[in-house]
Amino acid sequence: MSESRIVSLSPMLLVLLSLLMASFFDTTAGQIGVCYGMLGDPRPNPSDVVALYKQRNIQRMRLNAPDPEALNALRNSDIELILDVPKTDLDRVASSQAEADTWVRDNVKNYDGVRFRYITVGNEVKPAEPAGRILFQAMQRT
Repeated sequence: MSESRIVSLSPMLLVLLSLLMASFFDTTAGQIGVCYGMLGDPRPNPSDVVALYKQRNIQRMRLNAPDPEALNALRNSDIELILDVPKTDLDRVASSQAEADTWVRDNVKNYDGVRFRYITVGNEVKPAEPAGRILFQAMQRT
């Protein structure tokens, strides 16, 4: 086999080797998550949504903003949650540590039994808009 032929086969061999190695590990277990959108009308009852997640073995959820009904439905569900600080709250959270602490108390600490995995800040914020200028400060305080 010529040297140029071996070199041209090298990337393919690397891909095949990577796939073979990946097949030995269960890397997808528990990695599926679904964003729970809140803009539909009518939207299903949050308890029904949590039941559907459990029925389908969906172990992670994302909420783009705190929703008391959804957070209550998630109590003791064992579903991991990513909760966003909505753009509308960024100015308040960035303005003072007390406001950020209040946001965390009201939307995280008051929900015992909810498995918060991450709190995210800045979803759909563009750097040039006003919220983009306070984003870093909001992230630090939260």
